[in-house]
Amino acid sequence: MPTRRTLLATTLTLALPSLTRAQSNPLRIVVPFPPGGGADAVARQLQPPLAELLGLPVLVENRPGASGALGSAAVARSAPDGLTWLLVFDSHTVNPALIPDLGFDTERDFVPVMRIGTAPMLLNAHHSRPWRSPAALIAAARERPEAITYGTIGNGTLAHLAISVAQRAAGFRVTHVPYRGGGPLALAAVAGEVDLSIATQTIFNAHYASGALVPVVQTGATRSPRFPTLPTLAEAGVPGLDARAFWGLVGPAGLSAAVLARMTNALGQALQLAPVRQRLGTLGLDDDALGPEAFGAFLAQQTAFWGRVVRENGIRAE
Repeated sequence: MPTRRTLLATTLTLALPSLTRAQSNPLRIVVPFPPGGGADAVARQLQPPLAELLGLPVLVENRPGASGALGSAAVARSAPDGLTWLLVFDSHTVNPALIPDLGFDTERDFVPVMRIGTAPMLLNAHHSRPWRSPAALIAAARERPEAITYGTIGNGTLAHLAISVAQRAAGFRVTHVPYRGGGPLALAAVAGEVDLSIATQTIFNAHYASGALVPVVQTGATRSPRFPTLPTLAEAGVPGLDARAFWGLVGPAGLSAAVLARMTNALGQALQLAPVRQRLGTLGLDDDALGPEAFGAFLAQQTAFWGRVVRENGIRAE
């Protein structure tokens, strides 16, 4: 009896034009960040099912540098033959405002395929600090402006921008301490080098279990089903803020409709597989995929919103 995956692969092959199987080049998913990070982990969870569904070897290629801009530029310049794709993170929508000489246009030079998932960021207090609610934290920050410190994975990141918005909206000031990536941030947070730390749950999972860090608030517009008891910044007096990390797939501009449809369908099928859903959930992703048109609108909205935040707060790249 044919397996469910075999039937899915056969359906995709028959229903849509396939890439030439005789091609020697594998399909590449470029991750513009180092191995071991969240974007890399998402790409590697999708690698095996996409290879099976598409009937092609699939490679994950890490091309880090300049907050994802170097790898993105390489994909923007690649041939639109369906063999090169880009795994994007929320920095994709911040970089146009943060890096003046980006070398490509994130809207004109890419075609959206699918938003894979999102995750709220969690603002955590070190266990030795007294704040256990957003109201208590904001009150303390108002009482002692800039005395409380918060760490992020870098200057100009979504976490940095989200706190910048929250400070203006709620009338408090805290001091930003940027670190170079999730590993250094986690070590500093657990050691109590900073009062607060903010990133997606993946970076801090082990430290929640140990009690070293205590989540105080989440940054989505509504409560994530993964953290139903944790209040949002909106509930804490910062209305209109929806600062969720996201992961998605785009391709170079000029892709044919058939090639785009084939990848969209394959990725959609992969995201419905129970093992993939479970593993992405373990990484902290909420299951809220968007197709090409909706994902394109989401990217445009995020680019406009966070670009405005960068300009209004005079934020510069490190």
